[in-house]
Amino acid sequence: MKSPTILKFTISLPFFCMLLLFASTVNPVFGLKRCNFPAIFNFGDSNSDTGGLSASLIIIPPPYGETYFHKPAGRASDGRLMIDFMAKSLGLPYLSAYLDSLGTNFSHGANFATSASTIRLPTNIIPAGGFSPFYLDIQYSQQFVQFKSRSQMIKKKGGIFATLMPKGDYFSKALYTFDIGQNDLGEGFFGNMTIEEINASIPDIVNKFSINVKKIYNLGARSFWIHNTGPIGCLPYILANFPSVQRDSYGCAKSYNDVAQYFNHNLKEAIVQLRKDLPLAAITYVDVYSVKYSLFTKPKEYGFELPLVACCGYGGMYNYSSSVGCGGTITVNGSQIFVGSCERPSVRVNWDGIHYTEAANKFVFDQISTGAFSDPPIPLKMACHNIYIHRHSCTSTYI
Repeated sequence: MKSPTILKFTISLPFFCMLLLFASTVNPVFGLKRCNFPAIFNFGDSNSDTGGLSASLIIIPPPYGETYFHKPAGRASDGRLMIDFMAKSLGLPYLSAYLDSLGTNFSHGANFATSASTIRLPTNIIPAGGFSPFYLDIQYSQQFVQFKSRSQMIKKKGGIFATLMPKGDYFSKALYTFDIGQNDLGEGFFGNMTIEEINASIPDIVNKFSINVKKIYNLGARSFWIHNTGPIGCLPYILANFPSVQRDSYGCAKSYNDVAQYFNHNLKEAIVQLRKDLPLAAITYVDVYSVKYSLFTKPKEYGFELPLVACCGYGGMYNYSSSVGCGGTITVNGSQIFVGSCERPSVRVNWDGIHYTEAANKFVFDQISTGAFSDPPIPLKMACHNIYIHRHSCTSTYI
């Protein structure tokens, strides 16, 4: 009986690589399967805090949460955040805050983000000045590291609490998300630093960020989804507190947005280096700045209005005051006035002067989840793939 004929041929390596590069340039997810992320571990500030600050330091009052949860849900918005839409799109439950000890379920991940968090150790801590003690180093070293080891101890013991913990292999298969840096810039602005001084501090801030990413990688993380920072100069709390700063044609504080873009430039360069230092990692840099800025440059096109005015606030042209915030009370002509929300949060960009509405968060998520604003241009659901490696994985002989 004759052996089956094996057809063997050789393709020129440069020619094949050129074809592969063309295919990946036209469609960078060419031939890639959807990732099966069993969990999300998130690090960040109020842009992705799902209850850390409210459970530990400052209770978030009504009308926060009114749109979706119909009550305060630990989020600095009227409803859901981008991290909520991310979890939902991946078929996962909303993330429980690591600092919340009541009713939490960590079986599919944990959220270490806390409102007012910075990358570097802040100068002033809540309540004396206003920044969270849970900066990125703490989120990693005192929280994530302990969670990883202690959750598995509980898992091994069995019982009801074991079902609330992630499986051991989830830590290497999970998506690690980051949205932090805005408060480091804000600390400089409100600390009376000059633009030049803040810019000079940015390389060190970004370096501290990179160090933590490397540490998390060394504990087994492989898939990273990293947001840059948004146009801070378009937020009412900046516009109201710094009225003399030059505005761009859309009413945003130009120099403050320039600082945010300088931060983003440094962050993107750092991620290029991280890809070299962490060869097994799939690192996606996500340009949320561009998407958020479009809400201020062409709001009507996307169904929004009054983008520079807070929906929930009191006073001035931006409906924002440092003396009383959303959910607070103020005495006007002898009467107590509750600072509530606007009539239609669904068409507003800004919620409370600092944070975005659920509608704006969903808009941003819908844009970034496609990969259109990412480097590499890969969708969220395929962020476990390192297409930089795929583009250079060429073999000369095929059977």
